[in-house]
Amino acid sequence: MIAEEVRATLDLAEMVFLPAGQPPHKPGKIVTAVEHRLAMLQLAIDSNPGFTISLVDVERPGPSYTVDTLRLLHEQWGEHAALYFVIGGDSLEDFLTWRDPAGILDQLAALVAVMRPGYLERNDEQYYRERLEARLPGIKERLILVAAPQLNISATDLRQRIAEGRPIKYQTPEAVERYIYEHGLYRQQPEM
Repeated sequence: MIAEEVRATLDLAEMVFLPAGQPPHKPGKIVTAVEHRLAMLQLAIDSNPGFTISLVDVERPGPSYTVDTLRLLHEQWGEHAALYFVIGGDSLEDFLTWRDPAGILDQLAALVAVMRPGYLERNDEQYYRERLEARLPGIKERLILVAAPQLNISATDLRQRIAEGRPIKYQTPEAVERYIYEHGLYRQQPEM
């Protein structure tokens, strides 16, 4: 829902989903096998012709750092490809701790942060941008804040619900729900 809202709001030709091969923020944790994550993602986006998947991260070894992923995408699509990278507003707060945030910005046409409706009032938005700019010069010009409808659903909560035998109906596409149960995913208590 959020990806479609961003695509429509910014009039983007395509939304490319980038599943991580080896998420760097989950060292030592069990991560669902990439073939399952790819299958569920494909099922979730099948009905939208504006959505595609890039395998750039899953086809390479090592941790999936955004700065490296963007370099690889520019190699594939050309240096002049206008890349809009979409993150949640909560991730924007942590963006400065990512590997080489300035290098990420240098490769983007825009960093798009999806904010909960009402999270930033119009007069607070300028202060927020200035605060980020003071910590990472150049972010202000590339940052686009998009308000999008939010559902209070997280992957962690979904895995927990499945492990506890609770329903996930209407919280994920029906085809994905079916896939999870057919493959017995997330039956074990997730690591926190």
